[in-house]
Amino acid sequence: MQEKKRGTLAVLTGGGDCPGLNAVIRAVVKTALHHGFQIYGISNGFHGLICNDMKLMSLSDVSGILPRGGTILGTTNRDNPFHYAAGEDEKGNVIYEDRRDVVVRNLKDHGIDCLIVIGGDGSLKIAHDLHRFCDVNVVGVPKTIDNDLPCTERTFGFDTAMAMATEALDRLHTTAESHHRVMVLEVMGRYAGWIALHSGIAGGADVILIPEIPYDLDAVIRKIHQRQQNGKKFSIITVAEGAKPIGGQLTIARMVKESFEPIRLGGIGEKLAREIEERTGIESRCTVLGYLQRGGSPTAYDRVLSTRYGAAAVEACLDEEYNVMVSLQANAIVRVPIAQAASKPHQVPVDSDIVRTGRELGISFGDEKPED
Repeated sequence: MQEKKRGTLAVLTGGGDCPGLNAVIRAVVKTALHHGFQIYGISNGFHGLICNDMKLMSLSDVSGILPRGGTILGTTNRDNPFHYAAGEDEKGNVIYEDRRDVVVRNLKDHGIDCLIVIGGDGSLKIAHDLHRFCDVNVVGVPKTIDNDLPCTERTFGFDTAMAMATEALDRLHTTAESHHRVMVLEVMGRYAGWIALHSGIAGGADVILIPEIPYDLDAVIRKIHQRQQNGKKFSIITVAEGAKPIGGQLTIARMVKESFEPIRLGGIGEKLAREIEERTGIESRCTVLGYLQRGGSPTAYDRVLSTRYGAAAVEACLDEEYNVMVSLQANAIVRVPIAQAASKPHQVPVDSDIVRTGRELGISFGDEKPED
């Protein structure tokens, strides 16, 4: 006689790719099977839910994926089932449809008791809406290299992105010093400066510009001149893509329809380097780290955190505590309402100890007033 299964779960990865996704998937599958659940893997985020593209997972499906970047399930930052782009009319206008009923039917047809959503704010908001409007049981896992989700001290992927940015700064130091240049490193983060702040301190940046502290270019120039007067003929600047001058606007690379992020930030690093060179006459260069921060193998910290999150998500299902996100607080994994997790982004507190540490080290945040 075949052993009765405890229940059936499903897991998907939504939004941008991120180091540690496969580690979460591995932990979810292994923990689910250990407790007698069936577990479906849904392909390509919410698109797989709409198109009924899912398969039962086994231990062999997750063998060897712990150190791999990306996601074996595939992902997308499109295909919101509540606002699904189903095609175009004769004039080329996008036709939107509400496919929530299709999603609910597919989940019921497979007997899925709870949907585990690994994603950032956009994916978790959809998960929350599926719970609110469709009575779907969901458990969220916080994923983003930006570390900007509320209710958790750390999202997986952030440590890897920070390490990549720090390595880039280490390398830029040598060429900046050799050529007596100002080197600007532009990093991701959207509207939060966590990557720029942590990597800037770890990489010995002289100036760190983040969205939470609008900068004055004059303050940046003063810092560069101060270093020259002290015999330092080069400077290193780390700037978050969402940084902006006091009274100024965000630097937008382009607008993209049908995305969780219709506004694509980018270009602030090149703009800053150009302005510095024009104002100082010092040769200035910009490096945009871009998607290198998202790719590659996760750090040991992210592998462990991802594994803890994945196991905790299944444990929430085991306890039948749904509509929550697993979260890191005081180095313990806890559960918080998913509605809170899909709320306002978590930004860097301008009076935080790490910002104060940077100021004590003499790092400029672009808001210092001239000395009398």
